Amino acid sequence: MTAIKFSWRPLGVVFGFALGLVGLLAGVPADAAEHLRNGDYIVAIVNQELVTAGEVEERVQRAEADAARAGAKLPPEAELRKQVLDGLIEERVLVTYARDSGLQVDDPEIDRAVQSVATQNQLTLPQLRERLRLEGLDYKRFRANLRDQILVERTREREVNSRIQISDQEVDDLINKERAANPAEVQLNLAQILVAVPEGADAATVAARKARAEAALARVKAGEDFASVAREISEDGNRAKGGEIGLRPASRLPDVFVAAVKGLGDGEIASTLLRSNAGFHVLKVVQRTQPGAFTVTQTRARHILLRTSPQLSVETAARRLADYRSQIESGKRTFEDVARAYSEDGSAAQGGELGWAAPGTMVPEFEEAMNKLSPGEISPPVVSRFGVHLIQVLERRQVEVDMKQVRAQARNVLRERKFAAAYADWVKDLRSRAYVEMREPPQ
Repeated sequence: MTAIKFSWRPLGVVFGFALGLVGLLAGVPADAAEHLRNGDYIVAIVNQELVTAGEVEERVQRAEADAARAGAKLPPEAELRKQVLDGLIEERVLVTYARDSGLQVDDPEIDRAVQSVATQNQLTLPQLRERLRLEGLDYKRFRANLRDQILVERTREREVNSRIQISDQEVDDLINKERAANPAEVQLNLAQILVAVPEGADAATVAARKARAEAALARVKAGEDFASVAREISEDGNRAKGGEIGLRPASRLPDVFVAAVKGLGDGEIASTLLRSNAGFHVLKVVQRTQPGAFTVTQTRARHILLRTSPQLSVETAARRLADYRSQIESGKRTFEDVARAYSEDGSAAQGGELGWAAPGTMVPEFEEAMNKLSPGEISPPVVSRFGVHLIQVLERRQVEVDMKQVRAQARNVLRERKFAAAYADWVKDLRSRAYVEMREPPQ
């Protein structure tokens, strides 16, 4: 039995795209040509798109405010301004490329994105329009910016994935490495009905206890549900779970248990009682996984996602999610209600429910945090490239996978490992082919 611990990026987008343009709506960048005001000037032209000094100043001020709140140290002002300008140029390069990519975003999808922004700001749609008007932002331009951001996200997924090449040899090497790290071993999930025998019990007591255990064995052999009988009779700590001990390597089970169920398949019950120092046991094999098979631990989880953007910093999103977490843990609100109201993901309508996920279905940052949680536990805010999340694990289970699935999982692990470098190369390539003209400040 080899337990795969792969963590990979899925073939498609992990979470349904939703936008994080919430909070500082005044910071939503209008078209730079429309953004020029008295005293403002153009600092760069990127593929016929303008970057203005006003935008640079706005981003610098926001970075300084975020750093002050977080207690972070910023680079010297000249370096900060250069980083901000480079970031704005990169945004323009990506947006112009995405517009020419052939991908389309229909109006109903933009409507949903606008509704998400309004919900995040606890506004109705008329109130959002009024807020934009007061900030001097054109509603049509606001929708156009939402469309651009969706296009950039989708273009990135398509283009970067197409650049990543993975050989069969790389897949084989990763699988062999995982096998070496997780030696094959039989794993068993046993259920038991324990009738305890007190230490030093006399013969009459032992006989009475044995008779009680034999009666339980007769009932389950006759077809009664094992879990129901265990809840009624068993005297061990797993009785509430129908006597299930849980899947674990045979080496972590008592030798007498392993010997008693030797040769039994899934669902079979040992024909005789097992006597131990604790008492009399009725044993059932719930699941047996054989050496050479691959299993994964699937997790059923839900999340709340806030998408970060130039208008919603990581720090601001994390503070909001920390507040939501406090409300949920105090019982003021439920996780599902908060997810439906605020999550910027396609799972919001289902209360953030993501369903059963094998290892690596989520991006590594998400999965690493999720794997540390016990069922029912809620994570602190978790940052991924999709935004900031609250995660709650609902339950886990062990599932066998065939070799075809294992190879697909390994390929996705490798794809994830190569994604960041491929993305950086893609952006570098786009920028090298873009028209960028830097402008000097007016005299």
